[in-house]
Amino acid sequence: MPLRKAQWNDYLKWAVESFRVTANGVQDETQIHTHMCYSEFNDIIAAIADMDADVITIETSRSDMELLDAFDHFNYPNEIGPGVYDIHSPNIPTQDHIVQLMRKAAERIPAERLWVNPDCGLKTRQWAEVIPALTNMVAAAKALRAAA
Repeated sequence: MPLRKAQWNDYLKWAVESFRVTANGVQDETQIHTHMCYSEFNDIIAAIADMDADVITIETSRSDMELLDAFDHFNYPNEIGPGVYDIHSPNIPTQDHIVQLMRKAAERIPAERLWVNPDCGLKTRQWAEVIPALTNMVAAAKALRAAA
């Protein structure tokens, strides 16, 4: 974002148009995802919605889902994947911890629009950390679906 707030609207308009151009012409069954790291969405949530990505994934595990506050007062129309695995930490999230985070997210996002995913890419982690963390994510998702 430009430092001068007066330039934000033009920048956001350009960014949204650029994003949509990149997804233009894909097959109807192609699902478009976007990812936002370390973002404060309150000022730009409408522009994010205008991007019209099918799914937005967001870094939220370290904030304990606080970054979802922006969605409390904005009816985001598409699906949302709040991160439940802090990939910058060697800690492996337990299934229970992931379930807690997903329940917190489900207070704001309807289950049919909720994805389960890590905060970000996994390049900072070793396989010995990634495999059990992803296994716990899958187990948490299955447990939540079974309880629904």
